[in-house]
Amino acid sequence: MVKFSKQFESQLVPEWKEAFVDYWQLKKDVKRMCLFNANNELDNSKPQLAYARRLVSELRKLHLFGLDRHKEHEAIQVHKKLTGSESRDVMYETELLEQFAVTDAAREFFARLDLQLNKVNKFYSAKEKEFLERGESLKKQIQILLELKAALKNQRRRISSSNDAMDDSSISCSISCEEESTRGAIVEEEQDQPQEILSSASERSEFRCSDSGDLAKSQLEEVKLRSLPAGVFSCHGKNLKIKIPLTTPSRTFSALAHLFMEDFGGSQTRRCGPHKLNINKTKLHHAEKMIKGASIELYKGLNYLKSYQTLNMLAFAKILKKFDKVTGKQVLNIYLKVVESSYFNTSDMAIKLIDEVEELFTKHFSDDNKPKAMKYLKPYQREESHTVTFFIGLFTGCWIALFIGYCIMAHIAGMYAGQSDTIYMETVYPVLSMFSLLFLHLFLYGCNVFMWRKTRINYTFIFEFAPTKELKYRDVFLICATSMAVTVAAMFAHLSLITKGYSSTQIQAVPGFLLLMFLIVLFFPFNIIYKSSRYCFLRVIRNIILSPLYKVVMVDFFMADQLCSQVPLLRNMEYVACYYITGSYKTQDYGLCIRSKHYRDLSYAVSFLPYYWRAMQCARRWFDEGETNHLINMGKYVSAMLAAGAKVAYEKEKSVGWLVIVVLISSAATVYQLYWDFVKDWGLLQFNSNNPWLRNELILRCKFVYYLSMALNFVLRLAWLQTVLHYNLGSLDYRVTSFFLAALEVIRRGHWNFYRLENEHLNNAGKFRAVKTVPLPFHEVDED
Repeated sequence: MVKFSKQFESQLVPEWKEAFVDYWQLKKDVKRMCLFNANNELDNSKPQLAYARRLVSELRKLHLFGLDRHKEHEAIQVHKKLTGSESRDVMYETELLEQFAVTDAAREFFARLDLQLNKVNKFYSAKEKEFLERGESLKKQIQILLELKAALKNQRRRISSSNDAMDDSSISCSISCEEESTRGAIVEEEQDQPQEILSSASERSEFRCSDSGDLAKSQLEEVKLRSLPAGVFSCHGKNLKIKIPLTTPSRTFSALAHLFMEDFGGSQTRRCGPHKLNINKTKLHHAEKMIKGASIELYKGLNYLKSYQTLNMLAFAKILKKFDKVTGKQVLNIYLKVVESSYFNTSDMAIKLIDEVEELFTKHFSDDNKPKAMKYLKPYQREESHTVTFFIGLFTGCWIALFIGYCIMAHIAGMYAGQSDTIYMETVYPVLSMFSLLFLHLFLYGCNVFMWRKTRINYTFIFEFAPTKELKYRDVFLICATSMAVTVAAMFAHLSLITKGYSSTQIQAVPGFLLLMFLIVLFFPFNIIYKSSRYCFLRVIRNIILSPLYKVVMVDFFMADQLCSQVPLLRNMEYVACYYITGSYKTQDYGLCIRSKHYRDLSYAVSFLPYYWRAMQCARRWFDEGETNHLINMGKYVSAMLAAGAKVAYEKEKSVGWLVIVVLISSAATVYQLYWDFVKDWGLLQFNSNNPWLRNELILRCKFVYYLSMALNFVLRLAWLQTVLHYNLGSLDYRVTSFFLAALEVIRRGHWNFYRLENEHLNNAGKFRAVKTVPLPFHEVDED
């Protein structure tokens, strides 16, 4: 049977861990009392002390001392103190009565128990208030959406009846301020991932129309919306704005064009009558998706709050039961009645709001189809299968056996020696090293997922992954094992044919077919082989390449950081693409691409493109959020771009001047990067911390691991010195040495990923952010 402490820890909300009952500390207090009672039993074994304590106990039972009959059977009494005008503002304090064997351990236990009860009530009250406000805002957003959709529907009927031409992309409609609009809903096509529209920066189109109540301002804790100038439309008393996120290039370009026209072309405001309203149909559709996403997040948060209520109630009952068992006192019923009557257990407003949100979502976003609505509100969690574990072991054994055979055959043929086969090393080895670096990175990601889950770092929330589609660590390991088995099998077969004397064009095309097969699987349109994850990867790569046109979220700049460590892979990919696209594999002219001036120029771009993309993401985040830290972070990637360009130039020129430039620029960039790794990304090197040189809160219990990680990161950051020293491992080819250095950088990045997410998780946990704060589309503005 699983212990309650482990069950409690596995079910609590990770970001709210500090707000839950500190069950583990209370258990320590109970153990202290157990040791105290054991010492008392040793003292009571002495006849004189035992007789004296029995005499005092009998005297206390006499009514001559004026003890109350009701208090005779009670060991404690809990007092309530009002600290505010509301019923939720209550503080609890426990008094130990004379019948209780008063000890320091007992006082500390009940003082901590009162503290935990007060903490739970305060947190529950604050979160309940927050979710209720979000619920009210959401109801009003749905109200406005229905009125606008009904107005559009009525206007389309009028126009269709008069047979007037109408543009589908923008509809002009009239809303009378005196008449009551018919409330109807046009259900739009359901989206698979509503989270895609949850972002921060906004594009504004303003209008005014009647509203029955005041629209509460949405609380945007995570973002600072930049305002864009727009025209104001008048209609009876209330000002409203439609805010649509700038998540696509088209919206970004239109917003920038609008700003340009405002600044340089003069403001051109649209004019309309007092009852005229111009609504963009596309924006209204996006507004509906935003409200849908906000409903899902609110429902998730309310269920977290419900779980918070249940788990804390169970924790109080369990710890009081342990206390009664150890001390022999009957305090469970007394204190548990107080807990049951406290605010966090008696308030049912959050429970009612859960039902309301569920009803609204089913009615307005799911065609009154309850099962369909629950697929969004409570997505089904995939169960992990033992079949996956079996195939991981099978394919891992296959690729290890094939790799050992490949290494033996390559050693016998002398493929990787200093006097190696030049054609093989220039044509086949780039493909092998490219796949090896890619799958090594993927394997390290699987290790990170395993550690994030083990340490309860909520990476799915940080990356905003769909809970039903995110890859588990077993899935990642299966992909790695299968891919490596296929890759090594192809390379083993290719090397076997070469050693037997085959040298035809078809044999040289084997690595190209291997690359083509992986590209086909990556873009495979059917819903097999992890389609959602593959398309998510492609979407993230698209967002990175088109930076800064797309809104930057955590998964985007996290993936861009991974690309910064895969510059050798990108350069190998460039060469392989040139080798097969130009048809050089037919003539085995491997130097054709290297001699091309366009190829050499492109190698410069490939070397610093990942840093450029990351710098553009920092610029976009600065534009959206207005924080100067993003500009400072952009400087780090600019320095890395300069260092990468200097290295490529030195490889080409091999002069002393370029060597000095490489050393100076790379040293400055390394210092910059190390500071950002330790201080910003990992949150370490805090001199005033409770943990020397570390942050106040740590996920791992062993502090030595953090110091070792900092030292390892420092050493691996200096791998660029190989560019200067040109040290080779024995008689190995220099390309093999370069591969080992590239692998060390990938290992450093995988090592960095864990601490990066740990710091991100602690920032969320410090602000108790367990659900996303979704920007809502309709906002009230004051009249000027």
